[in-house]
Amino acid sequence: GRTLLMKLRLNKTVAAVASGALLLLAVPAVGIASTSGATSKPTYVIGMEGPLSGGNLQLGLNVVFAVELAINQANATGKLPFKLKIARYDDQGDPTISPTQAQSAVANKKLIAVVGPMFSGATAAAEPYYKAASVATVSPSATRVTLATSGWNNFFRVVADDGVQGPSDADYIVKTKSLKSVYVVNDGSSYGAGVASAFATEATTDGAKVTTATVSGTAQCSDGTGSATEYSGAATQAVASGAAALFYGGYYCDLGLFLGALSSAGYTGTIMSDDGSDSPALLLGTTPASAANNVLLSCACAESTNKAFNKDFQALSNFGASTATYAPEAYDSTNVIIAAMKTVKKITRASIVAELHKITYKGITKVVKFQKDGNISGSAIYVNEVKSGKVVQLGLE
Repeated sequence: GRTLLMKLRLNKTVAAVASGALLLLAVPAVGIASTSGATSKPTYVIGMEGPLSGGNLQLGLNVVFAVELAINQANATGKLPFKLKIARYDDQGDPTISPTQAQSAVANKKLIAVVGPMFSGATAAAEPYYKAASVATVSPSATRVTLATSGWNNFFRVVADDGVQGPSDADYIVKTKSLKSVYVVNDGSSYGAGVASAFATEATTDGAKVTTATVSGTAQCSDGTGSATEYSGAATQAVASGAAALFYGGYYCDLGLFLGALSSAGYTGTIMSDDGSDSPALLLGTTPASAANNVLLSCACAESTNKAFNKDFQALSNFGASTATYAPEAYDSTNVIIAAMKTVKKITRASIVAELHKITYKGITKVVKFQKDGNISGSAIYVNEVKSGKVVQLGLE
């Protein structure tokens, strides 16, 4: 079925034509020439860390195919003084798994930088290992505020953080939608708790009556055996709150189950969630599917309107780019790393980190320029809505 097909796609590797002599030269160095007089190109690896299995697989697929596309296109120009390959590191979005994946990545002597990690908790757990190895990580999606304040000078992200998104979501619900009571739920993850807390603080400032709760999912969601019944108690409490709106801080896998429970419990208020839930996969995990209708989903990511990217991404991944959350941002993340590699005098892990602190790169989502702490310059937040079984972008909040 769909899961098997996705796994098969993940087995695709970047095509590379290399002689045995070239493979011997595939070390982090530049400018190595063979004795024959012909210049051999060293090979470097750009890693991708994210969920490539489990309940949040779709988000990882969106990113890994975008990274692969950028690498394929860079190699195809034939103009680079090096060759690029991709290495995939599956952390399932889990902070208990990501340290092992990070250690595996930094042990790869050819690896020069990483796109990701994707999830905030996984990023926080992995980042000490990347920092120790001077490996630049450019996340297309990790939005926890403290990731940029933990002293990791190798950390960068191309999306605005929860300190921007959470309050922006609250203003949209309380001011734009004029909903004055909100039940704020988080999934217990570092990301979900962070964005929900930022939302609750701003909503209170805006004058809304705010009730907060933590509704932690189980491993059943990730392994595909979860059901709405595990959220029935939480759904009953949400209905009992009488709140006109519900905000969920977390990821689509658990939200889909929660929506089913809310539907069964008779919740009729406005429901909003964040970029962790902003995926068509939310609809596949919601029973009945109609329970997802009219749910609002915010994201610091924009729907891709770049026709060339959309066409090439579709050809590679066999699914649409326009609703592939973080795919355009992952494409920009990869290309800004490649741009840095083309700019530095000598390619090393540390030199790429230093160059990313200085670089300005025009991507397909925005002009990528990082602040001193690794945060992206700019703070656009978009709001989307589930309409007739599709995620539709409404515009800026």
